[in-house]
Amino acid sequence: MRRVNIGAGSAFWGDMLEPAVQLAERAEIGYLGFDHLSELTMAILTRQRDRDPDKGFIPDIVPWMEACLPPARERGIVLTSNAGGANPRAAAREVAKVARAAGLGGTRIGIVEGDDLLPTLDRLRADGVTLENMDTGEEGLDRIANRIVAANAYLGADGIIEQLQGDADVIVTGRVSDNALHVAPIMHEFGWSYDDEHVDRIAAAITVGHLIECTACATGGMSNMWRISDRTWQVGFPIAEIAEDGTATITKLEGSGGIVNEWTIKEHLLYEIIDPNNYVMPDGVADFTSVQLDDLGGDRVAVSDVRGARRPDRAKVCIGYRDGYIGEGTIWYGWPDALPKAQSAARWIERRFEELGPRFEETRIDFVGINMMQGETAPIRDIDHNEVGLRVSARTVDREVAEIVRKEVTHLWTLGAVGSAVGVPPRVRPVIALWPTLVPWEYVDVRTDQVVVN
Repeated sequence: MRRVNIGAGSAFWGDMLEPAVQLAERAEIGYLGFDHLSELTMAILTRQRDRDPDKGFIPDIVPWMEACLPPARERGIVLTSNAGGANPRAAAREVAKVARAAGLGGTRIGIVEGDDLLPTLDRLRADGVTLENMDTGEEGLDRIANRIVAANAYLGADGIIEQLQGDADVIVTGRVSDNALHVAPIMHEFGWSYDDEHVDRIAAAITVGHLIECTACATGGMSNMWRISDRTWQVGFPIAEIAEDGTATITKLEGSGGIVNEWTIKEHLLYEIIDPNNYVMPDGVADFTSVQLDDLGGDRVAVSDVRGARRPDRAKVCIGYRDGYIGEGTIWYGWPDALPKAQSAARWIERRFEELGPRFEETRIDFVGINMMQGETAPIRDIDHNEVGLRVSARTVDREVAEIVRKEVTHLWTLGAVGSAVGVPPRVRPVIALWPTLVPWEYVDVRTDQVVVN
């Protein structure tokens, strides 16, 4: 039975580079995919592109390609990356520079665009598309229309497949679904299409892509296996070995750090999942409750029996809009009486804000080391803590009002309890909020192009 092996080389902007290089240099793979995007990243990159037409992509693509492209070309590995962000063409130009500098003339660089729907929003509204917020149910964009900075659809594997058919060596995309970087090579290799015959197999490809897209999260990182996950500072990124019938094995490079077992795979199977029966992606729908896992030992887990449904008739679109500013500051108190000191400082801040009367849209006061992560569910123990931090943050519509938070926290150094330490508060930063919605695919125009390095 035919098989294709795929490696995952990045999970986010700033992921470790060394495990990706090891895959490019040593792994028996045909494809290596690099995921660099998150939901908020696209709004940030769009604003960069608007300021400079040569920006708007993930800068990681340059060092990643410098390290991985030469061994990949030598070994016949195709690289796929969504680091194109809001400007895939500019990113492709950077890849071409890397290829030229490495003497890799003839490198074919595929470009996938069409996810940017910012110019299409007026047409969508005029055509009566409700653009309902998937989180809140709010319809229409009137409330945020003058604050929108980005709108990107999650594309599927289509454009990537088209470039694979055109013998691209590197494919740079804008916003595609994370797992589309891996779904596309599988569909391309086995000739699967979006028809009833291949529904379950595409669901299997989506499942495999989901399992490996976050790299070390499948190989012992961010895991309950942290006590036994070996040498995570030398972690190996995951490899998926997929057969033509949709079955697969998840593994990693022999001798690399981390661990692959039934539990690391189960953990990531449910990562960022709302409905395990209905994992909806632009290429199809996977039913994770149908998945069968078999721990084969030796850092190998078999994945089989995936069921699913056909691709949805609407595309998910993430609209980013300006939503004010955040001001924050943190002060630390040490033993003795660290928590009572921090609590006293919290009361001081609250009274101080009452005196000044700033208009905050939202405020948070957290005790770092006590309840910052778990909030009200965290028990406050009656012990004399070694140290406790007080973090104060507020969201406002006015940058100057947000500055008040920074200034007032620093006052606690001299006006609060003895035994404190405060550093320079972070700068006030703008808030980009997200409006997730659905639009018919007819409004999404997937476009591809290819350049050949001379």
